Amino acid sequence: MRAANRGEQRPYAQLLQAITPVVRGIVRARGSGLGPEGCEDVVQEVLLTIHLKRQTWREDAPLRPWLYAVTRHKVIDAFRARGKRIDLPVDDFLEVLAAPPGPDPLAARDMDRVINELDPRAAQIVRAIGIDGESAADTGARLGMSEGAVRVALHRALKSLANLRERMIE
Repeated sequence: MRAANRGEQRPYAQLLQAITPVVRGIVRARGSGLGPEGCEDVVQEVLLTIHLKRQTWREDAPLRPWLYAVTRHKVIDAFRARGKRIDLPVDDFLEVLAAPPGPDPLAARDMDRVINELDPRAAQIVRAIGIDGESAADTGARLGMSEGAVRVALHRALKSLANLRERMIE
């Protein structure tokens, strides 16, 4: 590096050849989330920075810590430029991501939470008719209500659920 800073081309080319595998190893170790192309881009950025900033290296100091610092900062810059997203090809995870056929396992929990916002009798009616599949006549007989009263209560309960849903979306 001393010879390169004095303008000697051959030692500078030898330096770049010697440090490139070291830089690549550091970038791959610290930037594993960048992917192969991203890591290689960072290696090129590091080499360019070394070329442009090589005069900032103090000749009385070891080269390796300066090289590590430049590389580390370029890896951090790459992560910052990319933001908080992580790019992974979805095709690699198709088998893992595929949801098993059947009902949504969280739907019942969410439905119960919303139905519990209703008054207890309305909640019973919605569960009996809407979830359990009882008829209005059977539900009315069990709750001591007429079939017409059950239908009116069900209609009001469904309207309340719709209002609750609208408030949750807002």
